[in-house]
Amino acid sequence: MALNPSNFDPATRRERFAWCMYDFANSGYTTVILTAIFNAYFVGVIAAEQGSGNATLLWSITMAAANALVLLSAPVVGAIADCSGAKKRFLTVTTVGCVLFTSLLYFAGPGDIALAVILVILATFMFASGENLIASFLPEISTPQTMGRLSGYGWALGYFGGLLTLALCLIYVTHAEKQGLEAAHYVPVTNLIVAALFGVAALPTLLWLRERVDVTESFDSKHLIRAGFGRLGDTLRQARLHIDLFRFLLSLTVYYAGIYIVIVLAAVYAQEVMGFKTQDTIILIMVVNVMAAIGAFLFGHLQDRIGSSRCIAITLLIWIAAIICAYLATDEWLFWIAANLIGTALGGAQSAGRALVGQFTPAGRQGEFFGLWGLATKLSAIIGPLTYGGMVYLFAGDHRIALLSTLVFFIVGLLLLATVNEQRGREMARIVY
Repeated sequence: MALNPSNFDPATRRERFAWCMYDFANSGYTTVILTAIFNAYFVGVIAAEQGSGNATLLWSITMAAANALVLLSAPVVGAIADCSGAKKRFLTVTTVGCVLFTSLLYFAGPGDIALAVILVILATFMFASGENLIASFLPEISTPQTMGRLSGYGWALGYFGGLLTLALCLIYVTHAEKQGLEAAHYVPVTNLIVAALFGVAALPTLLWLRERVDVTESFDSKHLIRAGFGRLGDTLRQARLHIDLFRFLLSLTVYYAGIYIVIVLAAVYAQEVMGFKTQDTIILIMVVNVMAAIGAFLFGHLQDRIGSSRCIAITLLIWIAAIICAYLATDEWLFWIAANLIGTALGGAQSAGRALVGQFTPAGRQGEFFGLWGLATKLSAIIGPLTYGGMVYLFAGDHRIALLSTLVFFIVGLLLLATVNEQRGREMARIVY
């Protein structure tokens, strides 16, 4: 088998915009379903009869199951996509799948735990797989010198996409509450808003983003699967050539566990500890998204100057300060300070991490290496929320004590990041094998 990466010609401005638009499109799912509305709705309405501790643990287990599917499949799916030159087709399938299953969440109401769990697992699997696939296009449409900037633009635009989705949901929720409707009536409609915006905003990506890798041989499906596993095996056997990639993935796995706790359970914490209502939580997440967009934009430019690993280290220090503020917060003002710090650090950490993986990736193996990135992030998405949910369960619903686990993840992740040599990792990415 041979791949022809000679088609990696410079991307047009329209194509780079189309790539960034996918971040805009899919951010509504993260923001509304996983962070701001549906997660709190699941704990407070769908599984309310289970009690706060059990419902939180059940939501954590649901997230863990969804991300376990991605963890097991991401590197092989990425390798198969590279072998077949079909990253864009895979991306289309995952996009349609996420839109479909998110729409079906409309039918999950109070007590429909099994239905909600199944649909969230399927939708999250499709979302996360698409996230890995779109990221794998980054090295093809940018240079190492501009990769951080473009990744930052994508994340920044993505946060505005999440902000727009939240704003539309807030308008509807406010209207519904004025009509005397309860959460069981208006939250399902927010799922339809998310699905519709995702589907429409993803069209530029699916229409304009090009598949650049040409496959010079034809393969049947069985051969592609064997080839996918074979390429993944080659990469793992040659891990010593990419030692800094694997060291960074270890660091990322640890500190992303803390990030996923915040993403998946921030609204639950605000609701259960700070007494926030649905509207309060939506406004909170909107503020976080604005700050995250600013953070992604600023750190996107900064990392092309001082390096991605240094930028990540700065964001982890901000994360540590933010979690300390949130833990100490008894009044809303300190919690809002924590929210602003979290937003800034969130945007910077995510954009810099994606760019660093792109810089460590050899030509022609983008899907595979970003599949490894997806494996690391989804392992984090299992470890983080399960740790938090388990602590809430063990400490009889005490979310404040559970928050301390987040602080540990960021400190250990920062220590592991210090072992990564960014320059050496970039040099190893130039090796062709």
